[in-house]
Amino acid sequence: MTVLLTGYEPFAERETNPSERLATRLDGTRLGSHDVLGRVLPVEFDRVAAELETLIEGTNPDLVLSTGLAAGRSAISVERVAINVADAAGTPDNGGVSPHDERIDPRGPDARLASIPVVPCVQSLLEADIPARVSNTAGTHCCNYALYTARTATDAPAGFVHLPLTPGMAARDAGETATGAGSVPPSMDLETQRRALELLVKRCLRGTPAP
Repeated sequence: MTVLLTGYEPFAERETNPSERLATRLDGTRLGSHDVLGRVLPVEFDRVAAELETLIEGTNPDLVLSTGLAAGRSAISVERVAINVADAAGTPDNGGVSPHDERIDPRGPDARLASIPVVPCVQSLLEADIPARVSNTAGTHCCNYALYTARTATDAPAGFVHLPLTPGMAARDAGETATGAGSVPPSMDLETQRRALELLVKRCLRGTPAP
């Protein structure tokens, strides 16, 4: 049995992405009776759906858990819903594409709920002393696109998790402004993020999907 865990390549002029690092790191590991297949998706509106659909079709996973970076968030964010909107909101993808107020699927529903147990997932992380929250917006960029696509492409449980910056990334973001007013962006170390994803996979595989 297989868990498909996806991350994203670096984007927006960043040199790294914790979701990419964790998907690569967890690829080939085993959680319980499930093999983890970690794959990295492109941050490109024109490619992400096709590549994710191909992965799902080729692996027939028992769980699809996609991840991405959300700079500025201080906790692991388990997304509740994806909306049928593609909008770069001023941040072009890695191919230079910048859709505005477009629909992902012109004939699809306005939104699709994640089919993993969102609230129990967050509770399991909090019980493990990992900061976590339910998020009611996955944005309108490629992360939202991936969740909407996964919910369309498979009947298996599918969800999306946004990850904070790592401390090193936050330090680089602070740069020269750290000597003046303002604050350093929130962050979470990669090892804690890894532990969070492992706990989430195990909780998702126990069932009890969101209503």
